[in-house]
Parts: sequence; structure tokens; C-alpha cells
Amino acid sequence: MAEAEDYDFSSTDAGSADAVPIEAGQIRKGGFMVIKGRPCKVNEVSHSKTGKHGAAKCNFDCYDIFNNKKYQDMQPASAGCLQPIITRTEYTLVDIDAEDSFLTLMTEEGETREDLKLPTYPEGYGDDIQAKFDEGKQLILTVLKSMGEEQVIGDKEDTS
Repeated sequence: MAEAEDYDFSSTDAGSADAVPIEAGQIRKGGFMVIKGRPCKVNEVSHSKTGKHGAAKCNFDCYDIFNNKKYQDMQPASAGCLQPIITRTEYTLVDIDAEDSFLTLMTEEGETREDLKLPTYPEGYGDDIQAKFDEGKQLILTVLKSMGEEQVIGDKEDTS
């Protein structure tokens, strides 16, 4: 019989999902869905009626939440789709590495992280953050996380 030492249990994760299943007919304008493996915000939904030999169809016009690329999809209303789990977190900007543009961010608990870069989308937004930081402003950055990807999507000046 195998001993407990024969197995390696050290590299397990919590198994949390990046997305949850949802029926295509339940997705509305302003909602979120996964198209081609990318988390997208639904800009427009149109429903076609059931035909003589088929089911109702839903046409989706969506934009990627990280790079604003447009995606279109058509699904039967009863088809299973995925809805991404999206989280927003606010961090205090501590430093910006001049060489490789990595950000040093601090949580409300005082823990730091240095694994995010200045955003490349929208064009020039990373430069705006750099300029505000160079002026000596205390910034709070909003980070959007979904499906294993994170990006700075907003900033505000800390007035406290």
C-alpha cells in the first residue's frame, strides 16, 4: 500500500473559478460574458425569435474590459455561456520603477506588491500616471482583475 510520503500535496490551489456558467438568454446589456477566452462587457444584445425549425438566438456586441477590442458572438438563447468573475481593488501607489515601469503598490493592510506594470491601454494613460506621480501627488490606483489578468484602470488623488 502507498505511503503518504509517496504523494506530493504541496502545489494545490483553492480551485476557484475564473468564470461562472450562465444561460445566453440571461445576459443583458451592461453585463459581462466570456468570448474567445476574454472577459468582455456587453454593449448590445439583440434577440431573434424562434424560427420554424430552431431556437431563439442572441447576438452580442461586446468590448474586452482590458483593451477595448470589439467582439461579436451569436448563441442560442438556451446555450451555456460563461460570465467572468471581476474584482476591483484599490491600492496606494508607493513607487514606479524607472527602468521597467513596474509599480510598487500598497494595500490597506500595509502589504506591498510589485508585479503590475504601468497600463498600456488607453494610449498614454501610463504616462499620465507617471507624470502625476512625478509631480508628487499621492495616488490611489484602481486595479481590475479577471481571468488571471490584472490591469490598472483608474486613478484618483489621495486627499486624506
